[in-house]
Parts: sequence; structure tokens; C-alpha cells
Amino acid sequence: MIQVDIPDFGQLALAHLVLDYNGTLAVDGSLAPGVADALTALAGVLSVHVVTADTFGLAGDALAGLPITLTILPPGRQDIAKQEYVAELGASRTVAVGNGRNDRLMLADAALGVAVIMGEGIAGVTLAAADVVCSGISDALALLSHPKRLVATLRS
Repeated sequence: MIQVDIPDFGQLALAHLVLDYNGTLAVDGSLAPGVADALTALAGVLSVHVVTADTFGLAGDALAGLPITLTILPPGRQDIAKQEYVAELGASRTVAVGNGRNDRLMLADAALGVAVIMGEGIAGVTLAAADVVCSGISDALALLSHPKRLVATLRS
């Protein structure tokens, strides 16, 4: 669990990390450098979940052997499916990370919503739903390893 008290934002007690795959952990289906090691390290303090449409069909192979739960969603209403996944885990104890339009609801509902901008860009509605925006997945995952960065960004 990651606990951090952020003045005028609230106290976070995070137990779960839910991530999108394409555009968030990967570009064009290929896992970004350093992501496997970062996810493995975070799995020591959070349950790590990747919930994806798996556009390129590569998530299973790329994430094989990592201490994560992978869920590949069927077509249709993936935004609702991701939102429901976060709700089932407990939104108040979850950090969600994504970039696509189908990530906007889970970012809005999670205790902490983090948007990332990588090679595939970011949907405007997802940007608006996020609490924090990072210029890449390495920076986003580092927020969880160094929670004082969240304090610096989110305090009033």
C-alpha cells in the first residue's frame, strides 16, 4: 500500500494500480523501456492490473512473467468495462493510468487518475479527467515510487 497525505487534496491509501496498455505502457504494441522493471517493483506494494483492448495483440507476450493481472476486453463499451473494473477493486484505493478516450471514466473515478502522453497522444477528455498528467509512463510510475512528487503537484 502507498499512503500519502496531500494538503487540500486528501489522504491517499492506494492498494491497486490499474493501467491501460497501448499508448500507456506501450507504443505500437511494444512495451516502453524500463516498464517491466518498474511494474515488478511496484507489485511489491500494489496489486498491478493491466486492462486493455490489446489493439495490436501483443500485451500477453509483452507482459508474460510479470507480477500483474492482465485483462483483455472485448470490443464495445470498453470505457464502462474499465470503470467497472476500478469500481470492483475499490475506486477509493485505486490509482488508474491511461491515455485513451476509453480510459477517461476510470481516471475520473479512481482516487488518483494519471494521464500519460506518449507516441499515441492523449484524448482530450482523458486529459481533463486526470488529476496528474505525465509526459511518459516512466514519470507516471515514478510518482508512485516517490509519492512526495504527488504532494508537490497536487497540494493547494
